[in-house]
Amino acid sequence: MTTINITKMQGCGNDFVILDYSEYKKSGLSMDELAQKICDRHFGVGADGMIIPDTDCVEGTDIGWYFYNSDGSTAQMCGNGMRCFAKYVYDKKLISKKQFSVRTLAGVISPEILDNGMVRVNMGKPILEESKIPFKGERKVHVKGKEFEITPVSMGNPHCVIFTNDDPMTLTKEYGPDMEVHPYFPEKTNTEFVKVISRQEIEMRVYERGCGITLACGTGACASVVAGVLNNLTEQKVKVNLLGGAVNVEWRGTRENPNADIYLIGPAQYSFRAEYML
Repeated sequence: MTTINITKMQGCGNDFVILDYSEYKKSGLSMDELAQKICDRHFGVGADGMIIPDTDCVEGTDIGWYFYNSDGSTAQMCGNGMRCFAKYVYDKKLISKKQFSVRTLAGVISPEILDNGMVRVNMGKPILEESKIPFKGERKVHVKGKEFEITPVSMGNPHCVIFTNDDPMTLTKEYGPDMEVHPYFPEKTNTEFVKVISRQEIEMRVYERGCGITLACGTGACASVVAGVLNNLTEQKVKVNLLGGAVNVEWRGTRENPNADIYLIGPAQYSFRAEYML
């Protein structure tokens, strides 16, 4: 029986299995097959995603990663996953500096290990051009007989942000699965239901593409703040309350000039290290 060394980490309850590339090679499986097996919450370790550092072929960056959702699909970016990944590669001395660049399918992302143990990630600039999100449709959608006003945003992966005065969790459970596969989003979408507490604080619940309901979503938190600023509902620095905890998001963009980097600050914690038997 083959065993591989793995590490379980979480950021605000968004959990990931992380393993070195050499351990992946020992598995004899393709990455998508291993992700589905290892992320299964009944027959595997259980996680929202699997992350593998890529120390080769990093194309001018310090390091790269392979990121897979629990269903075996790839994701362009994951903010909570990036914080966990950054702490993992720094602690394992795969990277020797606290601020570095990571090649992802969403482009180059720059995390920084802060002295207080938190991780700050420059998530890059939000994408609002509809063809690049991608988004093809109207700003009002009808799902199961209910109409929603939406704000489409990409953080390297597509998001549909919906502001509501109702309970965000109830809406996520009821409408999240249908929103994920809505024809307006040809590559599917993450859907955030957001309740504004104040101009500096929001509550967010998310149905993630390829995962379902998760305790946290870093790119979704960023997309929600971008949408909040664009709709004049929030300031540029916002505390985002998630099921698994809170993160802080900073964006200096405006409706008139949205071309600004967005920063995500939050925790990354170890759960355990183990040998996983295939």
